[in-house]
Amino acid sequence: MPGRPSSRKSFRSRATGEFAEDTDGFLNFIDLERGLSPKTQESYASDLDQGAAFLASHGQSSWRKVSGKAVAQWIHALSGDAYMVSSLARKLTALRGLARYLVREKLREDDFTALLASPKQVRSIPGTLSPEEVDRLLSAPTGGTAHALRDKALLELFYSSGLRVSELGELTIQQIDLENGFTRVFGKGSKERVVPVGQKATAAIKVWLEAGRPNFVKSRTGSQLFLSERGSGLSRVTLWLIVKKYAKLAGITKTVKPHLLRHSFATHLLNGGADLRAIQEMLGHASIATTQIYTAVESKRLIDQHAKFHPRNQDK
Repeated sequence: MPGRPSSRKSFRSRATGEFAEDTDGFLNFIDLERGLSPKTQESYASDLDQGAAFLASHGQSSWRKVSGKAVAQWIHALSGDAYMVSSLARKLTALRGLARYLVREKLREDDFTALLASPKQVRSIPGTLSPEEVDRLLSAPTGGTAHALRDKALLELFYSSGLRVSELGELTIQQIDLENGFTRVFGKGSKERVVPVGQKATAAIKVWLEAGRPNFVKSRTGSQLFLSERGSGLSRVTLWLIVKKYAKLAGITKTVKPHLLRHSFATHLLNGGADLRAIQEMLGHASIATTQIYTAVESKRLIDQHAKFHPRNQDK
């Protein structure tokens, strides 16, 4: 079984004094013991450095000595700076993780976040493409060029397996089993899951591997499944540009971002009768509550259909 690459970028605090020492210890902890993704580590480092700067300017000297009142003042100040609720929630998560780490390591006796209230998050219903729009999108790459073969394969896999953008870009040849129709994916927190790969995606990937990928291989090319012209893996930006390009060619007027294919994957499975738990597993959601947002998509569709077609809703 192929393993995930072990080299990880190390994030360090840019704060000063004792604030930096405690933040660095926490970042090492979440990297080595909790296995949080580099992106999460980077976000936490930035959040905690922001907090340290505010607290230092208000007379606090370290995370070990900071008062709950001072931390509450920082959160209150953020609330007035037009931050999204999700950003505030993430900063509070970083703070709580740091506080618990300090208590666990016996660096302070109390949890200075114990009395902080979490901002209420309102989950927005994710947008989706219709099955007809997906068909047009997946049919947009045409011709036998290496670029067209690559783009056809990655779009087919994207929709077939509902991968995250980062998962698609990092996927290696060793992780995909075309004979048995599945791929092993390393998602958030380096958690491994097995995701099915449909027949059309499998066929497109085989053509890409045989007739397209060799044209992108360079001397330093690794085992990434999808390659750029430089022979390296595809970045999130490149994947977004590819999806945007073919959405335009397909005549889709909606704003199409890569995550929209993941949402469409889940919604279409649910509409077709798939079990919510199975969808949760394929998406790699830690909680079924995260997956349940897709039931709201179907509920909204039914309400819209009722409003449009029920006789009692028609204007006379």
